[in-house]
Amino acid sequence: MNESRPLAGQNVVVTGGTGGIGRATAMGLASLGARVGIVGRDRARAEAAAEDLRRESAGGEIDVFEADLSSQAQVRRLAAQLQEQYPRLDVLINNVGGFWAHRHATEDGLELTFALNHLAPFLLTRLLVDRMVAQGRARIVAVTSSAEAFGRIDFDDLQATERYSGQRVYNQSKLANVLFTYELARRLHGTQVTVNAVHPGVTRTAFGAADHAWWFATSGIARPFMRSPERGADTVVWAASSPELEAVTGGYFHDRRPKRSSRASLAPETAKRLWQVSEELVGVSW
Repeated sequence: MNESRPLAGQNVVVTGGTGGIGRATAMGLASLGARVGIVGRDRARAEAAAEDLRRESAGGEIDVFEADLSSQAQVRRLAAQLQEQYPRLDVLINNVGGFWAHRHATEDGLELTFALNHLAPFLLTRLLVDRMVAQGRARIVAVTSSAEAFGRIDFDDLQATERYSGQRVYNQSKLANVLFTYELARRLHGTQVTVNAVHPGVTRTAFGAADHAWWFATSGIARPFMRSPERGADTVVWAASSPELEAVTGGYFHDRRPKRSSRASLAPETAKRLWQVSEELVGVSW
C-alpha cells in the first residue's frame, strides 16, 4: 500500500459532491488516492467542481454523475450507471440533503425533504448494496445532523400534508438517516460491509439557500463561528477511510469520536416500521 495514497485503487461515490461538505469530502478522498464519483443535479456545476478537484488533488481521478436524487427514476438510473462504470464500489457516502422553508412535492408526489434526505439514500443503497456485499469489504457512510435529536417520525403525517414546518421535516429526515443506518447495520451483520453515520457539525455552506430558509437567512450572523467545509468533512473522510473503523459498524460519530445519538434513534421498532414504509414508498424490498 502507498502510505501517502492509501485508497489507491478504491472507488468512492459521494452524493451531493459538487459543493460544501460533499465537495470537501470528495477532495479529501481523492487526495488519499481514491477514484471519486461526485453526484450533482447540475451537469455544468458538477463538471466545474470536478475540474477544480482534479487540480487541487494533483491529478485525482474524478468522475461526474448527473442526477436529481429527489426523483426515484433518476436514483435508479444513477445506480445503473455506477454499476456499469465501477466493477466494484468500495465506499458509498450518502451526503446529499436539503432544507426548505416551504413544502414542495417531487415528481413522485412525495414531500421533498423526506424524499431527498431519506428515501434517496434508502433506494440508492438498496440498488448498490448487493454488489458491495458480494465483493467483500466495503463501507457505507451517512452524513446526518445533530438535528436528529429533535426529530420524531410522524407516521400519521409522514409527507407533511396536514401541517408543514421546514425545521420539523428536516429534523425528521435526519432522525430517519440514523434509524436507517442502525437498521441497515443490523441487517448486514455477518457481512464485510460496514454502515456508520456522521454528524459533521454546523458548517459554512449554501445550505437552505434554495428556498430562503430561515437557517440560511440568519446564518450570516453566525457564519464566522461555523466550521469550514473541510473541517465538517474531516470525520466523513475518516469514517470512509480509517483503518480504525475497518470492522466498526452501526456507529454514530462526531469529531472522530463515538457519540450517543438520540433516544428516538435507538428504538428498533421505529426503525423497522420506517424501513417497511420506505420500501413501500420506493417500490423495493430488501
